[in-house]
Amino acid sequence: MGDGALTPEAVTRMWIVTLAIYAVVLVVVAVLLTLVLMTARRIREGVSEIWNVGQKIANNTIHIGLLGRTNIVAGRILGSAVGVVHATAALATHAETCTGCPECVIGPAWSRGAS
Repeated sequence: MGDGALTPEAVTRMWIVTLAIYAVVLVVVAVLLTLVLMTARRIREGVSEIWNVGQKIANNTIHIGLLGRTNIVAGRILGSAVGVVHATAALATHAETCTGCPECVIGPAWSRGAS
């Protein structure tokens, strides 16, 4: 059989070897595809978590722009409170030394009970 013709046993062996290689390649491809799918799922879960955290950060920081106005209003309130403290201190100082209080501040109608 030196004329290059294949025997039926050789053809059968080639088919078996080819099928075995095909099966190994098929298993390797299946394993790799499974790993790719698992990695894709983990990436999707990570992206989803990043998205959720980003939304929470945005919700928690959306009002930061209003802090400028809040600081201005708080400064005005502080200025008013300082004015009240100074006025109260001035009244207290006056009342300590004035023998005619509270009539000197409110007027004589106060002491008579008039409204």
